[in-house]
Amino acid sequence: MKRKMYKRISYEDRKRIEEMNTAGVDMTRIAAEIGVHYQTIARELKRGGNPYSANTAQKSIGKAG
Repeated sequence: MKRKMYKRISYEDRKRIEEMNTAGVDMTRIAAEIGVHYQTIARELKRGGNPYSANTAQKSIGKAG
């Protein structure tokens, strides 16, 4: 059985997530826009703090943007 390839979220994706989240777009729509599962967005929003920050999320994975 072939293994599914997963998309990693880039810093550019994180900036887009930040913009959309700030604009009040829901997780399902953000996920569709970025091309990931909505649970990935939920984890990402937790990683980036409240309010979500792309820089905070990027730093939390050890790759400052």
